[in-house]
Amino acid sequence: MNFRRLTARLHSADVLIIGFFGFLTVLNLIFASRIPHWKMLVGINCCVMVAVWLLASARHSTGWKVLVFLHDWYVPPMVFFSFKELYYMIRPIHFGVDYDGALIAMDRWLFGVDPTVWISRLTHPIITEVLQIAYTLFFFLFLVVGFELYRRHNLDLFHFFLFTGAYGFFLSYLGYFLLPAVGPRFTLHDFSALDSELPGLWLTPHLRWFVNAGESIPMDVPNAVALAGTQRDVFPSGHTMMTIVLMFFGARYRLKVRRFLYVTGALLIIATVYQRYHYVVDLIGGGVFAIFCLTTAPSLYMFVKNNLQTIEGRFPKAG
Repeated sequence: MNFRRLTARLHSADVLIIGFFGFLTVLNLIFASRIPHWKMLVGINCCVMVAVWLLASARHSTGWKVLVFLHDWYVPPMVFFSFKELYYMIRPIHFGVDYDGALIAMDRWLFGVDPTVWISRLTHPIITEVLQIAYTLFFFLFLVVGFELYRRHNLDLFHFFLFTGAYGFFLSYLGYFLLPAVGPRFTLHDFSALDSELPGLWLTPHLRWFVNAGESIPMDVPNAVALAGTQRDVFPSGHTMMTIVLMFFGARYRLKVRRFLYVTGALLIIATVYQRYHYVVDLIGGGVFAIFCLTTAPSLYMFVKNNLQTIEGRFPKAG
């Protein structure tokens, strides 16, 4: 098979997206006896891989601005789409077993306490409001960074950012597959009592609803029902990992938004524990994963770009 010919109209993030959905397809086939909807997922994955290739080909063939824009910006929603597929895979693969007990034990070994329980004595509605806003800004930060890089008219740098972001998220997903867990808001606290135990001001309940909806958590249900329905996405902390990646891009490329990234990113990382989304060991794992991502992404990007002859830099500068 001539991979260079197949990838000649793709950019590096396309190759990564296609590769990851191919990986999910293989997992579905391997664990077909455990995953109830594996046929549907395999079909969707095949459609996604074909659609990415067709979009890249159409952009290359026509040069239409709308296709150029779609091809440059489809990656963030596609990464989130892949995240939702994990919802149907992780629990069945592990027979419904979670590993929160191991993460709790590591936190207690490191700190002698449960950090989310200990920090509860320091809570205040104003602090809760600010930290919930910062936590919810996570995905907005990617758009802010991506937009600034896009406006520089450097397609290669923009594609490297897309590649690194997708690569980082996919690495964190591997952690979710290996060590599924739900987090302290379900195990050490009563999820249904979160708004009364950790109240904010005006926006906090609405922002929590938004975050919960993204994690497939049913609303206004007992803790046990919410726990059964939520995604297993705790270790490593993807919010911590990818916020560090964003802050690195801000510093490395002297982005105008870098100071906003530093302040919001620091508050966001604090919020992961304060708001009971993560154990502290998840943050440590996120830091380790971030270092691995930032260390290996440039070499992997250059390998894909040069050895598979993807199209970075071949199109006119986006304007």
